[in-house]
Amino acid sequence: MESKSPMQLAKARLLKDKLSMAALAVVIFFVLAAIAAPILVWVGWLDPDSSHQELLDEYGLAKGAWGGISWDHWLGVEPGLGRDSLARMWYGVTFSLGIALSATVIAVLLGVVVGIVSGVAGGWVDAILGRIIDLTLAFPQTLMLLALNVVAIAFIVEVVGVPQGDAAQSVYVITVLGLFGWTGVARIVRGQVLSLREREFVHAATLLGASRGRIYFREILPNLWAPILVQFTLIMPAFVSAEAALSYLQVSIKPPTPTLGNVLSDALRNAETAPVYFFAPAIAIAALVVSFNLLGDGLRDALDPKSDR
Repeated sequence: MESKSPMQLAKARLLKDKLSMAALAVVIFFVLAAIAAPILVWVGWLDPDSSHQELLDEYGLAKGAWGGISWDHWLGVEPGLGRDSLARMWYGVTFSLGIALSATVIAVLLGVVVGIVSGVAGGWVDAILGRIIDLTLAFPQTLMLLALNVVAIAFIVEVVGVPQGDAAQSVYVITVLGLFGWTGVARIVRGQVLSLREREFVHAATLLGASRGRIYFREILPNLWAPILVQFTLIMPAFVSAEAALSYLQVSIKPPTPTLGNVLSDALRNAETAPVYFFAPAIAIAALVVSFNLLGDGLRDALDPKSDR
């Protein structure tokens, strides 16, 4: 009987986990939707900006049952402006996932570098980096976002040269989320590195005169892909939720550019009069966050070398 590689064993365990596979299907659906939305807007098949006042009554509410649901507007139209709810929510997935993905990449890169350096170097380097992690965790992230919003965006526009508006707001949110979200990754990577640095291949590379950079990123980093992948899938949904919360606090991208966060924030004002308009983005955010978390848990179980085979 032919023996299986660790990757084949992990893949087999993941395929047997029906809940994780269902979560993966939902994640793939949202990712494909996010990629397709700008293309559909460009060709005119998706219209998140056009107002349909003829579909609203004198109170600014959608005519008909269920918020104006029809064959032309599958989730109805939003109160007040009459824009298509499905189009805005669909297009908002692109911006929400774009922000979350960019911030996650920054957080993971910072966490991996700090974790590897801290774990391999040890001594005073490990102590200093450990205190930096503690200091970062001690900062009130939400309060910092609100307090530095005006000053930081002015710096991004005037010094960095990012255009005013959605671009500058996105850069600010991505930067802050990334700079405050790397600490968990760093601690997990450091814990893995503490055991890896005692392995024979690391000692062999050191005796052969390999540079620190080679030891960090050619010898140790390839053995960390499993925990890094798991952390990536767990940080992404946290940042999707964070973007939604920041939209409620008027820190993230502002309308008319849609994100799942600002669509839900606007829907809160109409939760009683337009329940479909409120529940649709709320369910979308919940499905996205739960699916990423379930996928992360499934990957962690599948890639855990100590789990039952």
